[in-house]
Order: sequence, then C-alpha cells, then structure tokens
Amino acid sequence: MKPLDPRLLRYARSARSVLGFGGLLGLVRSLAVIAWCWCAAQAIAALVIPVLGNETGRAGRVAEWAPDPGALPGLLAGAALAVIVRSGASWGIDLLAARGAVRVKAQLRSAALDALDARSPVWLAERPDAAPTTALGRGLDALDGYFSNYLPQLILTGCATPLLVLAVLLADPVSGITVLLVFPVIPVFMVLIGLATRSVQERQWAQLQRLSGAFLDAVEGLATLRIFRREQHQVARIARETGEYRSRTMHVLRVAFLSGFVLDLAGTFSIAIVAVTVGTRLVVGEFPLALGLFVLLLLPEVFIPIRQVGAAFHASAEGLTAAEDVFAIIEGQDPESRPAAAHGGSDHGASDHGASDHSVSDHRGARPGIVLDRVVIERGGRPVVGPISFAVSPGEVVALTGPSGSGKSTLVAALLGFVEPCSGTLASPAALAWAGQQPGLLQGSVAENVALGAETRDPARIRRALAEAGLPELDTELELGASGAGLSGGQAQRVAIARAMHRAWTIDAEALILDEPSSALDAASEARVAQVLRAEAAAGRAVLVVSHRPELIGAADRVVRIGAAA
Repeated sequence: MKPLDPRLLRYARSARSVLGFGGLLGLVRSLAVIAWCWCAAQAIAALVIPVLGNETGRAGRVAEWAPDPGALPGLLAGAALAVIVRSGASWGIDLLAARGAVRVKAQLRSAALDALDARSPVWLAERPDAAPTTALGRGLDALDGYFSNYLPQLILTGCATPLLVLAVLLADPVSGITVLLVFPVIPVFMVLIGLATRSVQERQWAQLQRLSGAFLDAVEGLATLRIFRREQHQVARIARETGEYRSRTMHVLRVAFLSGFVLDLAGTFSIAIVAVTVGTRLVVGEFPLALGLFVLLLLPEVFIPIRQVGAAFHASAEGLTAAEDVFAIIEGQDPESRPAAAHGGSDHGASDHGASDHSVSDHRGARPGIVLDRVVIERGGRPVVGPISFAVSPGEVVALTGPSGSGKSTLVAALLGFVEPCSGTLASPAALAWAGQQPGLLQGSVAENVALGAETRDPARIRRALAEAGLPELDTELELGASGAGLSGGQAQRVAIARAMHRAWTIDAEALILDEPSSALDAASEARVAQVLRAEAAAGRAVLVVSHRPELIGAADRVVRIGAAA
C-alpha cells in the first residue's frame, strides 16, 4: 500500500474528511508553531540584549530585530497563546484520526463483506477460510496504528513542512537553502527503509495467515483428531507456526528500531549543519540574535514531522499490508479470482459432440427447463468439463453422475452462474432453487435457516418443507451454532434440502438442482428424498440431481454420465 492509497479514499469516504479537516488543523498548528518560535525568540532577545549592554555595539548585527524590554509581556502572552493553539490543534488531529479510524474500518469491512457476498461459493470454497477472516478482523484493526500515528504525521508533513521551510527561507535564505539541500536525505532513507519494512512485514503477515489457518484446521477437525489420537501432532504444528511467527515479528521490530535510529541520526545531522552555520554567523556578528534564535527554534520543527512519519510507518505496517488484502477482496484483484471449477480432472461429455468454437451463449431465464449444448468449461486454460450436451425438461428428473472429480459440481456452478463456460450454449430458468454439497447452515434458528432469503417467514410452509425432507419432528425454533452446530450431518443435509424446497415453493421455481443431497443419509432417508424429487417433478419443475447413489439414480427418468464412466 502507498503512504496514502487513493483506494482508501474511494472505498472509505470518512478518510476524506480526516484528510480535509486534518489538513486544516495541521495548517493551524504550523502557524501556531511559527508564532511560538517568533515570540519565544523575540522574548529571549529582549531579555539578553540589555544584559549584553555595550558589548552589542562591537557585535555587528546581533542587536538587530531585538524588541524593547517593554514588549516582553506581550511576547510571553503571544507564546502562551501559540502553545494553547498548537496543543488544541494537535489534540484535534489525534481525535479526528481516532474517530476516523473507527468509521473507515467499518466502511472498508462493509465494502469487503459486500464483495464477498457477491462472489460465488466456488470462489470462496477455493480459498482458506482464515484468509478473509484474518484480513477483516485482525488486519483492519491494525489500521488503528495507521490512523492514530501515521496519518496525523503524514498530514503534518504535507501541511507543516512546506510552510515551515518557507518561514526559514524568508527569515534566513542561507539557512533555508541549506535545509532544502539536506532535507531530501531523510526521504531517501525513508524509501529504502520502507522497502525493507514492506518485505519483512509481508512475510510476517503471510505467516500470521498460515498460523490462523493451522489453528482453524485444528479446531474444525478436533473431534476426528481425538478419535485417532493425533491431536498432539497438531499441537506441535501450531507451536511450530507460532514460533515462526514470533521470529518474523522480532525481525520486523529489529528493522523498525534500526530504521528509527537511522532517521533520527539523519535528522540530527541535518539540524546540526544548519545550526553550525547560524551559530558561526552569530559569533562573527553577521546575524541578528533574535532572527538566529527564531531559525534555531524552528529548525527541529521542520524535521520532526518527516522523522516521525517514518517512525510511525512501522507502527502501521501490518495494517497497510492487511489493507492490500482487503482492497484485493473488494476489487477482485486476487491472482486467482477468475472463477474456476470446483473439481479438477478432465471430463468428457455425455454426448459425442466434438469440441466447439469459443463462442458462448448464455440464455439463463430465457425459457423453462435446463439446456446445455456443447458446453465447455476451462480452468487455467485447460478444459475440465465438456463438451457436454443434455437437457432437463419441466416435469422430468435427470440424474447427473460420474466419478469424484469429474466435474459434476462444476456444471452445477455453471448453471447457477458461478462459473462461466468458455464455449457452448447454456440455458436455465431465472426462477431456480438449489442445494449444494455442503448444507451451508448459519447460526440461528432452524426456521431462519429454512426460510433463508425469503422476505417473510411462513411457519406452515417451513414446517411442510421440513416434513417433506424427513424432519417432521424437528423444532423450528431450535437455535443452531456456527455452521449448523447442534444437528447431525444427516439432519443438516435434510434442512438444506428443506431450504431448497421452501425456496422453490416461495418463488415458484421452474427448476430444482440438488448436488449430492443424500451423501450423509441412510437408506430410508434417501428413499424419502427420491420421493420428494418425483413430487417436485410432478409439480412441473425440471429437477436435476447430482449423485452416484443407486437409490436416487434409479428414481430418475434419465441418467447423464460424465467422466471416465461416460
């Protein structure tokens, strides 16, 4: 991520107000700094020049610009007022940044969640669950450092530094030119350090994602690991990943401390060079004391923002790295974001059509029923399904079968619009209900899961759907945990079937697609599903069921075989 990525302003509008009002406050703070330096320098000169007495007569221009001692109260009051204004502006910038961080994180998280919601299940299934979770959780929270430390300093650097350099240049052209000559040294060091920091921070962030994935895998498979007494192996794995993350974190801290030392050293040398030139001219009487004090007091303020912005960059490096992942989610710029097949392997169509040209016709919603004509789906430039042709007419049950990895679910994804075929003609009705291989249940009641997507909940229809799926006694108000925790595998699968039927009845779907609906069911439950499929076909729907179970295949009017079994 750049120091100020334009995408941040595009996807988080609150960042614009932070920059706008922050720049205004930064300008006020800079003017207050200049006023304080001037008042303080004049007050010191007013006190010192009378003490020097006649010595100033032989000191050249030292007494120039020195005010009368009677102006001392006004100068001290002006300095105090400048301090108050400066403190208030700094407090305002910090408050604005802190509140802006909360709003920006909420807006980025909302935009990323909307983008994930718009992605196909195929896209999500191919990526580790921990990656978006880590980016939208810990990653965005790390942006607090960016907004509370880095961004205020960046605003001050952009607003204060040019104004302060201009003040030095007007007060003393020699010092101003010296500042302009030595100042670029710090940004050069910052760029070099930033490149090194980015490299180590990216490796640390990647390690954090691996650690999150390892922990999630261990938690999800804990029951199986305990059954086979392999939990200690996962403990060792997580300990190993944790140790690697600790090592990379220490590497990041080492780079941060060394870079902070380098920036402070460069800033100190730059100030010293200018201070020596001012001091030398004061000694020989070629420079007024009041003006020299003003330049010397202003010099640290010139270099402080640029030095602090470099130091603050490290505090926000993790958030900046995570923000790149968030922007990739929002913009779909993942290198593998191109929709891909759910299964690998090469497939052959159920018909003996040859390979077609690369023209694609997609007629979803054009007419009832499902039609695939010479459809080919590629992944990475290699065909994984097709060419394949078959049709499912209203009132018909068609079973799509084949070995695992032959591309059955890929065809379902294409019918649902999750995967684009590279050639052939595909047609499916606009009103369509489906259930995937995974139940996809959410935390909430059974009724909420069955009626998912419906504008209103009809208790009678929910109860009817559960009864048709073989769960007439299941309590519709039963609260489920994450991923449907609280139900057995067979019950979760039947709730998913009930949800598909509820959807079909609610929208009067013209087609019903079920992907391996009986993989976790016993023979009696599977027979019940077969009856449901026949009943839905009798209601005038085109029913496509993906399965390799004999009971469901036997209930179909036709069987389409793909892959090696074709």
